[in-house]
Amino acid sequence: MKIINIFLCIIFLIFAGLQINDPDPWVWVAIYKVVAVFCGLAATGRFYPKIILASLAICAGGLVWYLPDFFHWLTTGMASITGSMKASSPYIELVREFLGLVIIFFTLLWLYRSAGRDAQ
Repeated sequence: MKIINIFLCIIFLIFAGLQINDPDPWVWVAIYKVVAVFCGLAATGRFYPKIILASLAICAGGLVWYLPDFFHWLTTGMASITGSMKASSPYIELVREFLGLVIIFFTLLWLYRSAGRDAQ
């Protein structure tokens, strides 16, 4: 599990770096860095389940917030969100943010479950 957590830490640091050109980089760089820190701490055997659980709740709130935009994208034919790194339509940015939160949610869930296994 240590190797997986190190890998996830590096991936989330890369994700944070890729957010520099985002319309709201300060938000997304911070979010991805926080998850990277959680993964880095988990790699050293330090888990903070209460903080991870609170982060999961916040992430779930974000997913609910973006869910209507995601469903709108699904029902309008799922136009490409990868054609250009510049979001030419509002839905492109919103769908990308939703999918980023999905990745974060499952990573936090992994960390929370790992914390439970580690405590046993």
